[in-house]
Amino acid sequence: MAKDKKFVSEITSRDEDFAQWFTDVVVKAELIDYSSIKGFTIMRPYGQALWENIQKSLDAKFKATGHENVAMPMLIPESLLQKEKDHVVGFAPEVAWVTHGGNEKLEERLCVRPTSETLFCDHWAHTLQTYRQLPMKYNQWCSVVRWEKTTRPFLRGREFFWQEGHTIHETAEEAKNETLSILDMYADFAEKELMMPVIKGKKTESEKFAGAEATYTIEAMMHDGKALQSGTSHYFGDGFAKAYEVNFADRNNTISYPFQTSWGISTRIIGALIMSHGDDYGLIIPPAVAPIQIVIIPIAQHKEGVLEKANELKTRLEKSFRVKVDDSDYSAGWKFNQYEMKGVPLRLEIGPKDIENNQCVIVRRDNREKTFVSLDNLEEEIIRLTKELEQSIYNKAKENLESRTETLDTMEEIIASSNAKDGFIKTLWCGDAECEAAMKEQAGLSSRCMPFGEQDNIDGVCPVCGKAAHHRVVWGKAY
Repeated sequence: MAKDKKFVSEITSRDEDFAQWFTDVVVKAELIDYSSIKGFTIMRPYGQALWENIQKSLDAKFKATGHENVAMPMLIPESLLQKEKDHVVGFAPEVAWVTHGGNEKLEERLCVRPTSETLFCDHWAHTLQTYRQLPMKYNQWCSVVRWEKTTRPFLRGREFFWQEGHTIHETAEEAKNETLSILDMYADFAEKELMMPVIKGKKTESEKFAGAEATYTIEAMMHDGKALQSGTSHYFGDGFAKAYEVNFADRNNTISYPFQTSWGISTRIIGALIMSHGDDYGLIIPPAVAPIQIVIIPIAQHKEGVLEKANELKTRLEKSFRVKVDDSDYSAGWKFNQYEMKGVPLRLEIGPKDIENNQCVIVRRDNREKTFVSLDNLEEEIIRLTKELEQSIYNKAKENLESRTETLDTMEEIIASSNAKDGFIKTLWCGDAECEAAMKEQAGLSSRCMPFGEQDNIDGVCPVCGKAAHHRVVWGKAY
């Protein structure tokens, strides 16, 4: 091994400093690098490959349900942004402006898109004519800019990558169904591919998207008990359509306005999977989105036949899996640490004795247990171990969610619990925004959502004001 090559640097323990652990992991696992502008990061090849796998999966789901990809401009004229007042007020503090083109001052400021509702509405105002064109179900993959004061990679950046879906429909019912079906799609993706349990629900009025009639969310709990909003879907009604004069000739040949939705998942979801599954050795990436699903490490690779066997196994396995052979001159121990840091689900070790015995060693990333596997049924064993790993990390995240969630009735209990630990607290709520604000001020908790399936048969009082409750709310401290 070359003298200047050292073992992978250690990372801070999660229990010692969770925030520093997160920063260590995203940098040392080579997901991102910092740029010269605060809040703007460089997505390194490994991080980009992870995002592309997420993108590939979601993009296929969108297209299978009739959505088409488009590309909108990155700049929005100020006059266009101003047409929907609630929307512009909601985003005004985060907007970045272009004021000059070359050396000349622009006649009108241009907003760097924080989101693209206005652009889609402007487009539809020109192209929509008749009900026969509906629904229009569009999606775009792009980056947006929001000038956040406090930034952290993947969680809160001034620029982040995402998909934003925008659709218009003939009826309110169709648009509402679209809004909820997308939320279900997000939840299924989170739970079945990212192995990350989520709570589905509706946002309160004060927490909904600027300009929306209703916002729905999937909320995940991180290892430290804090919440991360992991995907949102919004129902706009016909408010945006009226503001931007998007209309069509309906079935009675009269002018009508379409009903609109918007929805998105961003690179924040990478932060979610890091903080849901990672450990003190680094990342644990769910196999469905892992850039490398199996890394093959040749043991004593200088010996005759070892590298050849490793590459033979790669050729065999890459028909079904994403596989890498590391034949670099780093030591085997360095490689073990490196790919544990990167969260590769399975490590396959093959050396001279293994070749003699027609076997290999497979190590699961989550529990680091070794299994001796015959090469005769290698694929079957890999599938079995992959499924076991997926179920194990899901169960661990689910247990964390359930053990850190409690139902409380009084402000005394809520404040005491919030001061003692982080987690989700379920309470009843009267629906008054003043009580919601008081919960944040007194207990340091924000409303995460009003969870589906828990809004019927409400019997009790709001813990803040003591009045009759009408909702059940999940509260938490959030990233």
